[in-house]
Amino acid sequence: MPLSANDLLDLRRRYAGLAGLTVLLGLASRRFQAGLPSWVGLYAGDGLWALLVFGLVGLGWPRGPLRRRAGLAAAWALATELSQLWQAPWLQALRATRLGALVLGRGFLWSDLGCYAAGILLGCALDGWLRNPRQR
Repeated sequence: MPLSANDLLDLRRRYAGLAGLTVLLGLASRRFQAGLPSWVGLYAGDGLWALLVFGLVGLGWPRGPLRRRAGLAAAWALATELSQLWQAPWLQALRATRLGALVLGRGFLWSDLGCYAAGILLGCALDGWLRNPRQR
């Protein structure tokens, strides 16, 4: 069943809310890292970053099939992680800033790919809940 204009706007609002909440949780996971279990402090931020990417894809392409949105989010995350192998001085200077590190990361880690997969899978699980608020 196609989405009406109002349903589409509501869905975009829910994706924006997911993105906003994810940013807050991600920043909190970095800020309070010392008080969290070590595995949460190490991996939560990367999983939440991928959940944010999934939410942004959903915000921009809410009518897209779930598999394609998840695939696009995964490709975006993989491209960002692989870009960390490129060590251009200007890019390293950008990554040295707080915002640059949050958006682009600092260095390639294989474990980040698993965190990204977990974040995108969480987004897929939340997708049905976002799309069908009456089922909450």
